[in-house]
Amino acid sequence: MASIDFSEENPRLRSTLSSIEQVTDVDALDKKIADLEKQASAQDLWDDVENAQKVSSALSHAQSERRRISDLASRIEDLEVMVELAAEEDDPDTLAEAEAEVTSIHKTLDELEVRTLLSGEYDERDAVITIRAGAGGVDAADFAEMLMRMYLRWAENNGYSTKVMDTSYAEEAGLKSVTFEVAGPFAYGTLSVEGGTHRLVRISPFDNQGRRQTSFAAVEVIPLIESTDHIEIPENDLKIDVFRSSGPGGQSVNTTDSAVRMTHLPTGTVVSMQDEKSQIQNRAAALRVMQSRLLLLKKAEEAAERKELAGDVKASWGDQMRSYVLNPYQMVKDLRTEYQEGNPSSVFDGEISGFIDAGIRWRAEQGKKQD
Repeated sequence: MASIDFSEENPRLRSTLSSIEQVTDVDALDKKIADLEKQASAQDLWDDVENAQKVSSALSHAQSERRRISDLASRIEDLEVMVELAAEEDDPDTLAEAEAEVTSIHKTLDELEVRTLLSGEYDERDAVITIRAGAGGVDAADFAEMLMRMYLRWAENNGYSTKVMDTSYAEEAGLKSVTFEVAGPFAYGTLSVEGGTHRLVRISPFDNQGRRQTSFAAVEVIPLIESTDHIEIPENDLKIDVFRSSGPGGQSVNTTDSAVRMTHLPTGTVVSMQDEKSQIQNRAAALRVMQSRLLLLKKAEEAAERKELAGDVKASWGDQMRSYVLNPYQMVKDLRTEYQEGNPSSVFDGEISGFIDAGIRWRAEQGKKQD
């Protein structure tokens, strides 16, 4: 006896897929793929390496999205055939296989539905993530490095390219702060829900007495601006300092003053870059991130509800969005969505899509309540 009523379930699956296709605008997606394929086949594409990488990445993601929709349609058709055969032959094994496939299809549909919720002004942009160690001393610095690895692994697993833009190492271990770019369609919209204070509870590997330590790190996620955004910054508003890039423990990794610290005097916004090879490259990278942050400040002034884009994250008690508990029990829990995982190791290894999807749904619900 089937536990699923397929006469109701199959039409429901088709209806959900149809809604996703409408929101996604499959025809527009097909046109986008055709345009990107034309750009990708141009003989002079790789004359501009940065643009070529963007075109290749955009094409890969668009094709992947289209393929997921096409594959789902095929899977639903195959499911209907499987159910018919199971009924005709009274085959419980095939019926059980069909029920398992329904569960799997629902999971994929849920993932696609989350993507349709990314409709914000900057959601399609690349993301710039800054992680800062907060309260907790050396454990907090180590935690900041753990979070950086977590996001870089997630990006790698999901086909996003990354580029570390600035790293400030702590004296004993870990990072004071790090800024890196995650490039790919909807990188910002997807990762923006990760902004906030993250809290780690564990037996400190840096405590000789093996005591439990609570530490914090702040994660800021902003969209990377594009040339069309026209954020002009008067030269007199910027203070630019150059210094020598350094590695862990203050060891010199550069014999020239190539690192750049840029300060926007009217707002006090500071951006540092040191991971490019030359001062000119670091200055250009710093200016782009500075423009991104000032763009958000401008939008926040125009619309107060946009403050969450890159709000003031204190990295301490009272402003937490997620807890990573390694002792006395094993649990990672998002305090906004209540979503949780019992395997912190896999989470720190980049398995955070469940948290991200839950965060996107939560944000959408919060938006509905405010409307």
